[in-house]
Amino acid sequence: MITIIAATNRPNSNTLKIAKYYQQQLKNKGVEAGVFNLEHLPADVLNTDMFGKRSEAFQKIQDMISETDKFLFIMPEYNGSYPGVLKVLIDACNYPDSFYDKKAALVGISSGKYGNIRGVDHFTGVCHYIHLHVLPLRLHIPNIKTELDASGNLIKEDTIQFTNEQIEKFIRF
Repeated sequence: MITIIAATNRPNSNTLKIAKYYQQQLKNKGVEAGVFNLEHLPADVLNTDMFGKRSEAFQKIQDMISETDKFLFIMPEYNGSYPGVLKVLIDACNYPDSFYDKKAALVGISSGKYGNIRGVDHFTGVCHYIHLHVLPLRLHIPNIKTELDASGNLIKEDTIQFTNEQIEKFIRF
């Protein structure tokens, strides 16, 4: 099972638009993938689901994570890195079995000109620590507001080419 994680809890985010774009592109290639939007983490996850505690609401998320073989993380840039809510998700999940020896592809997005290069690098370190194997082709999409049309589709030819290449490699990974 493939799960695409829209790694922000910001409502109506470009991150979610890109996650849905990837989901559609995978579907076009005959591969089903679910999208998990971090807006749907329990509001009190820090109090109810850390350090061995488990709420009923988070157990459903934990089950989804456990059943996933491949993850595709879409990460916006927050203060030169990835969003803290993504780290909360990782920390709340069962360790080490939630991610151990599974696979991931990483996509950084930003409204600036670097496409969350540092955040993707930071998160790659976390992935290595939890034994999550990362596809070597990590993408960085800068100036995200100029990359999407009103329907949430990528419109720049080079970005479409790079995402298609990453998707093909991710399917074979």
